[in-house]
Amino acid sequence: MTRIDWTRDELLLACALVMQNDWHELRQGDADVLELSDLLRSLPTNQDSAASDPRFRSPNSVSRKTTDIATAHPSYAGAATRGGRPTRAVVSDFLAHPAEMMATAEAIRLGIGSGELHRIPPQPDEAGDDEETTAREGRLLARWALYRERDPGLRNRKIQQARRRGQAIQCAVCSFDFKRFYGAVGEDYIEVHHTLPLHVSGPTQTKLDDLAFLCANCHRMCHKSFRGESWRTPDALRAMIRASEADALHAASTSDS
Repeated sequence: MTRIDWTRDELLLACALVMQNDWHELRQGDADVLELSDLLRSLPTNQDSAASDPRFRSPNSVSRKTTDIATAHPSYAGAATRGGRPTRAVVSDFLAHPAEMMATAEAIRLGIGSGELHRIPPQPDEAGDDEETTAREGRLLARWALYRERDPGLRNRKIQQARRRGQAIQCAVCSFDFKRFYGAVGEDYIEVHHTLPLHVSGPTQTKLDDLAFLCANCHRMCHKSFRGESWRTPDALRAMIRASEADALHAASTSDS
């Protein structure tokens, strides 16, 4: 069998299991390991591998990965196994953000259990430029969020809500108004973005008040993988812009002095 590296989504689910087990490894006959093996084989990103090889993500391989995770914990007294950098990164994230990461793993499970993630096709921007920049929440939740945001019916309902409230249909970050700039051709030309990630809002029906209008540029920046994050709020992006502007002003004043 060709060795296939564990994806971020798989590591999230496995690390959640180890954390629930007080950061101890689990054996291949454990009921939770058997269940996770079945779940990993059912992931939309794994169906081809699971179909071609019955040993893919077997209980034995899942058990070995729980050992990698357990021995990567700082409190482990022995020698760590060679789990790789992605494994260590997931452990670090669970230690730094335990509630958020457990909620992320649960959201993936709910998406699989409901069948929702199996119905969603891959999205162009669901992963970073390479696997090292995959979103902290994993590829599947990024796929789910992008798919929802591209629903034209959802976008149209948000526009109608804004009109009823007398709100401007413009970018919530840079305030760009397509109609004002381009005229009639730019009317209602806007994208929507979730103000809460799926692991916070829960994999329920999107509420209109949980959406913000964004221009295409700001929307891409809100989803761009950067320093382990691939999702940010309009407020967070505005703060990044202000910080960048302040840095530019400081650099300019320094060069003039």
